[in-house]
Amino acid sequence: MRVMAQMGMVMNLDKCIGCHTCSVTCKQAWTNRAGTEYVWFNNVETRPGQGYPRRYEDQEQWQGGWEINKRGRLQLKTGGRFKRLLSIFASPVQPELKDYYEPWTYDYKTLIEAPLGDDFPVARPKSLITGEDTKITWSANWDDNLGGASEMGHLDPIVQRIRKESEDKIKFEFEQTFMFYLPRICEHCLNPSCMASCPSGAIYKREEDGIVLVDQDRCRGWRQCITGCPYKKVYFNHKSGKAEKCTFCYPRIEVGIPTVCAETCVGRLRYLGLFLYDADAVTAAASVPDEKDLYEAQMDLLLDPEDPAVIAAAREQGIAEDWLEAARRSPVYALAKRYRVALPLHPEYRTMPMVWYVPPLSPVVDLLSEQGHDAEDRDVLFGAIDALRIPVEYLAELFTAGDTEVVDGVLRKLAAMRAYMRGVNLGRDPDGSIPEAVGMTEESMYEMYRLMAIAKYDERYVIPKAHVEQAHELEEIGCSLDFEDGPGMYDSGPFGEASGRPVPVAVENFHALKQRQTTDRPAGDEELRGRVNLLNWDGNGTPAGLFPEKRQEPTA
Repeated sequence: MRVMAQMGMVMNLDKCIGCHTCSVTCKQAWTNRAGTEYVWFNNVETRPGQGYPRRYEDQEQWQGGWEINKRGRLQLKTGGRFKRLLSIFASPVQPELKDYYEPWTYDYKTLIEAPLGDDFPVARPKSLITGEDTKITWSANWDDNLGGASEMGHLDPIVQRIRKESEDKIKFEFEQTFMFYLPRICEHCLNPSCMASCPSGAIYKREEDGIVLVDQDRCRGWRQCITGCPYKKVYFNHKSGKAEKCTFCYPRIEVGIPTVCAETCVGRLRYLGLFLYDADAVTAAASVPDEKDLYEAQMDLLLDPEDPAVIAAAREQGIAEDWLEAARRSPVYALAKRYRVALPLHPEYRTMPMVWYVPPLSPVVDLLSEQGHDAEDRDVLFGAIDALRIPVEYLAELFTAGDTEVVDGVLRKLAAMRAYMRGVNLGRDPDGSIPEAVGMTEESMYEMYRLMAIAKYDERYVIPKAHVEQAHELEEIGCSLDFEDGPGMYDSGPFGEASGRPVPVAVENFHALKQRQTTDRPAGDEELRGRVNLLNWDGNGTPAGLFPEKRQEPTA
């Protein structure tokens, strides 16, 4: 047994309101540079819907993830090394820009400065890639609130799969019976297919916490990782020629701060914590023949941090005591393994994803309320879960490779928790038969309720800090006043990252704000050349260096 630590995330989908705050803050923090206009490390999808990029779940087309070959061994779905070598310069199974969207802005200058006339001026959409007029046909949030579902809903790959398997039972009207939001980031898998696909070896999984990153110095822009990732959460920066992906905000994690998406989540639906897992068993778990057994195989990988044998092995392999304590307090371990209400996204891809989801009970509850029923009565709720098979089947295709029994069990636990806590909150004697009906005790059900409903900040985010001996590896620690070029000690333009020297964000922002408050001119061409940090742009004018210069064709 080789014990390793893995940072993980759990999202409670019942709490997501689709506000996209997580997407916007992630965008501002990580992908506000030239070349990443279409990149969303975090995006929120409406389900049913096609997702982002469009129909990314159709692995018959995109060939992402792993499969079992004829010898019963794991193999990338794109084939062996020789087959992938033949497509290294032109891959036919990579999403194109149209599958993401062509990013755009609007011609506000014409709208504002147009002379007085009979016609009302409009701000035409302009492509951020070509600078020309464009027609908006798709974006990262095109399915918002089932927009256009009556015409486009059948293009959801899961809808197609359910219909194909049960044509008589599944009717298209089921899109009107439920809707929920699905936030997505990189899964930081235990068995990442993007890493195995990379010809340059640029993608690596950090040994200390399992976060999957791209080494920008080694990346050669082959884009095989984009094909290999079944979740399509690796993107190509068309300016730098490098692959980029969600970093799990590792500079924040290293100092014990939650990811940007978790910190800014309005619904408080995200949990961060540590898993301990057996690294020697990952390949065997991902190789089980039946896809429906993959969920249990992944659960078997997760080790009990209270087990004396696991603790002894972890200590022997150098895992620090504070990390073991964090694993014992981990909310993600509690929701995924102890209470078994959090499920992995598409385990059939065999990547062993480490971002987990508590499936939504709201579609059932909302429908019962609309029909005039007591939506929190135990008998009514349990009966509705049995009757409303369509949501359960859809959720099963998302989270358990089609195994409806697992999803049904999770929904029953969530329903039991609602019914049990309703009695408690109304001052009645606790009904022990409710948790007993779903295989739980009254104590464990209350603990699960507390974690999912009223957990405090330090209960939702249990993040062990990096150790002092690793401090030189961190991007930014300590007070900015201790930095050699801290506030008041050097002059910088509003775009410190273009200066060629790595400076703490606090220092960069200090000088950006200083110039913003003391100057009446926009940032100059030289200050903006290279990379642009929109967080520090004062919005005063459009400097010449803000957009790439057009190359002039050489004359004969």
